[in-house]
Amino acid sequence: MSIFNYKQRNNITLAGIIILGCFLVYALSGLITSILGAIVLFTIFRPIYLNLVEKKKWNKSAVALMIILTSLIVIIIPLMSLSIMVVSKIGGINRNSFDLQGWITKIDDYAGYNFNQPHFAENTMAKLGTFATDLFPSILGSAANILVTLLVMYFLLYFMLVQNRGFEAALLKYAPFREQHAIKFAVALRNSTYSNVLGQGIIAVTQGFLLANGFWIFGLPDPVFWGVIGAFISFLPVVGAPTLSIPASIILFAEGHTIKGILLLAYGLLFIGNVDNFLRMIINKRVANTHPLISIIGVFIGIPLFGIVGLVFGPLLLSYFLLLLEIYETNRLAADRLERIRTGPET
Repeated sequence: MSIFNYKQRNNITLAGIIILGCFLVYALSGLITSILGAIVLFTIFRPIYLNLVEKKKWNKSAVALMIILTSLIVIIIPLMSLSIMVVSKIGGINRNSFDLQGWITKIDDYAGYNFNQPHFAENTMAKLGTFATDLFPSILGSAANILVTLLVMYFLLYFMLVQNRGFEAALLKYAPFREQHAIKFAVALRNSTYSNVLGQGIIAVTQGFLLANGFWIFGLPDPVFWGVIGAFISFLPVVGAPTLSIPASIILFAEGHTIKGILLLAYGLLFIGNVDNFLRMIINKRVANTHPLISIIGVFIGIPLFGIVGLVFGPLLLSYFLLLLEIYETNRLAADRLERIRTGPET
């Protein structure tokens, strides 16, 4: 006969589950990028998959493979190509492959004479170099690690799609809250993913394109490169691509092109900045409203952990955390109401 009663055995089992769960989380920490990537892609492509499989009766495996190939061509390959281009260009900057030093000297001379900041450009470039090193560690790392990350991500995505009903039923079964709250959380999670990934992605591409177009119109070198940089920093709502027009206009001022400098500054801060606000208003109205603080704090959380993909994963993780807090608070209030009903009014 066991020396433990039912409650003690259950507590021991729970303790074992927690210990093993913590060990598994630690063991899988190197694959967190793959897991998050699979969740994001599943959330984005789930409506397309269900439409093709359940309404049009297409083959499950064929649709899943088609989605994987589409995401690889539309998202992964362009992102990696742009990242490699930026890293290569930064390497070229360090080797003075174009007249960057001339730009720095002109800006420092102008800032020193007008604002008493003689090393403004030099210090800014040093900070940007440090930021870029933190931003692109996955690209600077080994190709084998990138390949493993992608293979695991697409392996998970394939089975999440093909077995989507079982996957979603398991999530509902083991979710630590009631079914209606779990469904509410799933909807909020989907909206948050759309807002942070699709919404911010559209804004980033638009701002990067407009910035590159402006640099090209006003005769600044490497407009595509600076457009890509603008697209990446567009994930920072307070900074954004329009701020790159400020140092560019200073360069034009320093070269004696005052009219061009004023026009570029107005183009960046007024036109691109308002386009950004307009797009954010539409996205927030149609999908979800991601507070700028979530984006900023999430980026600073995500970049040290995930590198460039931290621009997306950081705000996502913070949004998911806040959603869980909201669900917890809802459950706690519901439990308090039930307890008051059960015990009755105090006398």
